[in-house]
Amino acid sequence: MQHDREQHLHELAEKLLFELHAEGQHYTLTRDIDVSKPVRHENLTLDEVEEILNTWKLRGFHGG
Repeated sequence: MQHDREQHLHELAEKLLFELHAEGQHYTLTRDIDVSKPVRHENLTLDEVEEILNTWKLRGFHGG
């Protein structure tokens, strides 16, 4: 189940032009396409990754 959730979040990140990297039990999200300055979130849990990606998804393709 954890693997399926992580796979889903990788797919969502890709659709939103983010890169998602696993670092042990934590994750880093980065985006440098279609933003005025790079976006980087580090040391995230899967819950936090999901929250950030869903916020970007709800705000639209450009996050705002």
